[in-house]
Amino acid sequence: MSKKVVLVTGSSSGFGRLTAEALARAGHTVYASMRDIAGRNAANTGQMRELSQKEGIELRPLELDVQSEASANAAVETLIAETGRIDVVLHNAGHMMFGPAEAFTPEQFAQQYDVNVLGTQRVNRAVLPHMRSRREGLLVWVSSSSSAGGTPPYLAPYFAAKAAMDSLAVQYARELSRWGIETTIIVPGAFTKGTNHFAHSGRPADEDRAADYEAGPYAGFGDEVQKAFAEIVPDDADPAPVAGMIADVVGMPFGTRPFRLHYDPTEDGADIGFAVLDRLRAEMLHRVGLSDLLKPARP
Repeated sequence: MSKKVVLVTGSSSGFGRLTAEALARAGHTVYASMRDIAGRNAANTGQMRELSQKEGIELRPLELDVQSEASANAAVETLIAETGRIDVVLHNAGHMMFGPAEAFTPEQFAQQYDVNVLGTQRVNRAVLPHMRSRREGLLVWVSSSSSAGGTPPYLAPYFAAKAAMDSLAVQYARELSRWGIETTIIVPGAFTKGTNHFAHSGRPADEDRAADYEAGPYAGFGDEVQKAFAEIVPDDADPAPVAGMIADVVGMPFGTRPFRLHYDPTEDGADIGFAVLDRLRAEMLHRVGLSDLLKPARP
């Protein structure tokens, strides 16, 4: 296995934190990026540096706010200055909102898209010129089973943004394949333990609209959804295998990496849904004579 230089977004907790540590333990140089490493994430930064020193691994906290183009550019400039290259980007940063869709303001939807979709665009624009100049690289996207599987209500902003991000990942895969840049989309299912999605999820800003739902036929529905959601997640559901799956993908040789991988203890059907979608998309490319875009090729 060749040692890679990896940038992970949203590394303070959840999949990002687990994956950053797994990749570093696998021998890679990992830049674990997050917002405000000297402030709100100072404790996480300290823990990572302590772990890096204790285990002799290359786990480097890096300031990066995916909502800021300047921050994304500065982070990548720092990484390139220290290592001379970037091999892998893991698009993981994300935020969840929970509540009736109507009660979220358009500005809240925009904020959700800004983190979960536009954030990947800012990072890509900072990173891809370096990958394209070398004609190699790997983008790993953390998608969601909600985009093609069964979904509970009251998560509309998050699910809509994740679906948009998945579509963007597919399009990028086609537009980067002739540059020799690979794509793998990771599709996790629901986890109620081991991540901070529900604990830190946003709530509707329009409290009057939310109250209408709570006073009407959807009274107590938020609790009902969360209870039902938690009951279908196995007690031993652990997000750690997602990190291991990503580490395995990063360690694979060029040309052998899968386009999409699933890890879903709830078995919500996304593996079937995406298999159909990806096949239909591939068939269209075959029909129009662009099937070479399905497999990255080194020039």
